[in-house]
Amino acid sequence: MNATPPRPIRYWWEDFPVGSVREFGGFVVTREAVIAFARDFDPQPFHLDDEAAAASLFGRLAASGWHTCALTMRMMCDAYLLDSASLGSPGIDELRWLKPVYPGDTLHVRMEVLDARPMNSRPDVGLVRCRWETLNQTGELVLTMQGWGMFRRRPADVATA
Repeated sequence: MNATPPRPIRYWWEDFPVGSVREFGGFVVTREAVIAFARDFDPQPFHLDDEAAAASLFGRLAASGWHTCALTMRMMCDAYLLDSASLGSPGIDELRWLKPVYPGDTLHVRMEVLDARPMNSRPDVGLVRCRWETLNQTGELVLTMQGWGMFRRRPADVATA
């Protein structure tokens, strides 16, 4: 397996001040992806079959909420995580699926930094608490979540961008 070389670090803990907002994404959900994800990870009939979906509360084929989470994570990676000094996350505190996601929807994410502080036990690491909102093409919220990320703090010898 070929390893992808690391990308240069553009974002450190200091680049996530409280109150800052980032918007990113523009991911189109396809029917094929909805069915493939459901087949592999959430094989409930309303994620796999048009007839079953029509008889469900969704009214038509709908993406799994877990698929929506995975798409949100992909957009986060592409927008900033892969270019950051991210050290992972201790977890998500809150997750809500507010509206179904359907094939043909275009999703984007709005991220707001709610809290940021140095980690007490590791002064070279900072914690960032965010709220992420995933919206469809008409601006309707389809998912919200809050959680923490851990980022290395900018070393003194690294210039700010």
